[in-house]
Amino acid sequence: MVKIVIDSHSILSFLNKEGNYEKIGNFFKNAQANNVRLLMSSINFGEVYYIVYRKIGYMKAKELYGAITAIPVEIINPDIETVFLAAQIKATKKMSYADCFTAALAIKTEAAILTGDPEFKEIERKIKILWV
Repeated sequence: MVKIVIDSHSILSFLNKEGNYEKIGNFFKNAQANNVRLLMSSINFGEVYYIVYRKIGYMKAKELYGAITAIPVEIINPDIETVFLAAQIKATKKMSYADCFTAALAIKTEAAILTGDPEFKEIERKIKILWV
């Protein structure tokens, strides 16, 4: 089964109908039919949650988990190995700490990353990036 890690940039673009949101929406729609497992770190989910909370309010943020898991995106809690890997990436690359968890989850699960965030250019030689 193919695995794709979704970063906060992709989810926020989709939810806010920004950038390539239609392409992202089609990707989500076709993922299940094409036997693609969509993953997201709980750290990145928290990032999306606080951004939605800040911009739209608590009630919309509260609905977020149901909306994301309905796509269906599986929210993965990092274990200590993933935390160490994210910290190592942060120590050596110019990326946000949350994005380092996306990268660490992708490395650990041997998955590609779906993103439009240019920070991931730092690691595109090590991890397959699906640019949107």
